[in-house]
Amino acid sequence: MSTTRHPMQASLFSSGLAHALPWLLIAALSACDRAPPPAPATPPQAVADAVPQPATSEKTAFAVVEVVTGLEHPWSLAFLPDGAMLVTERPGRLRRIGADGAVSAPIAGLPDIFVDGQAGLLDVVLSPTFAEDGLVYVSFAEPNLRGNKAGTAVARGRLEGDAARGYALRDVEVIYRQEPKLSSGTHVGSRLVFDDAGFLFVTQGENRVAEAAQDLDKLQGKLVRIRPDGSVPDDNPFVGRDGARPEIWSYGHRNMQGAALHPVTRRLWTSEHGPMGGDELNIPEPGRNYGWPVVTHGVDYSGSPVKGSVGQAAEGMTPPHHVWPVSPAVSGMLFYSGKAFPAWKGNLFVGALAKSALIRLELDGDRIVHEERLLTDRHQRIRDVREGPDGAIYLLVDDPNGKVLRLQPATETP
Repeated sequence: MSTTRHPMQASLFSSGLAHALPWLLIAALSACDRAPPPAPATPPQAVADAVPQPATSEKTAFAVVEVVTGLEHPWSLAFLPDGAMLVTERPGRLRRIGADGAVSAPIAGLPDIFVDGQAGLLDVVLSPTFAEDGLVYVSFAEPNLRGNKAGTAVARGRLEGDAARGYALRDVEVIYRQEPKLSSGTHVGSRLVFDDAGFLFVTQGENRVAEAAQDLDKLQGKLVRIRPDGSVPDDNPFVGRDGARPEIWSYGHRNMQGAALHPVTRRLWTSEHGPMGGDELNIPEPGRNYGWPVVTHGVDYSGSPVKGSVGQAAEGMTPPHHVWPVSPAVSGMLFYSGKAFPAWKGNLFVGALAKSALIRLELDGDRIVHEERLLTDRHQRIRDVREGPDGAIYLLVDDPNGKVLRLQPATETP
């Protein structure tokens, strides 16, 4: 794997830090974000003798355990059948963390990755038939030939190796890519979700080219649905339509960084960054237009209306399922179904970057009836949220010295 760092001009927008910040501070903050991040102070490592830190939500007492520290901007995690986990680091590293907390060297075999600002190595998921094929899927920012632009891409490879010999992805192939490349390091998405039929959904951003989200001949700003090998299902809504990419499931999205299947309806839910204000939850339907940038509940970072927007609604455009007027900068999502926290079963958890919190949403069917924000006192950007095989909730803290956290019942020992 080689990593391409883009040296060109810095964007004024970082991956969630810009949300709800005064305009005069954005340039300084985002310039810092766009520079190559400093190396972690110590190599990634398990936390020895971790002491749970008790906390209480409105219904449930829980403890927070630091499992691993020293990860550089960790972005996603996926649990392996043996209880170990795969963790991506945005600068272009994939690691295996054993059930005992042992952190591997970077896994070999990743494709060329464009690393700048929000762009880099992003999501990781296992094949639905991992027990038979050993395939791991990753989404990432893929550079163009000149190395100055990127687009969201998805690759898959077979995980091989062991702790003694090291781990690698073999027979790696890119099964999906955005063309043309438009991003210089912003609004790349991206989450990967397999549905029950085995189709792969890929969330993306519009590469900060807002009008591209409405262009059906481009893949930016689209939710796409493909087969595991990258081919297009025959029943996708734009198959056979002139001037439209057949991979598209829905369009008019700004920057989707969270996605999860509802445990009962099995429908896909997504979370999406608004501009300044207007973060969204959606339940994307095939062929629907979700409006960006024509409709939005946010404003530009200057405080002016978004260019091209007509307001919060327009004919033919689907409104968001849920909207936050003040952006928490939403990221990874989880519908909780475990046994460790019975009171939280069926709740939706969403990581927040700008507001440095874990958002807990109670549902009545699809309707959101209550919101609670957890971990606000820790001031940590929550990038990903996953349920472990033990029923605990695992979080990734996006930081140059990032962490894996475990939320467990307060009565448990580490």
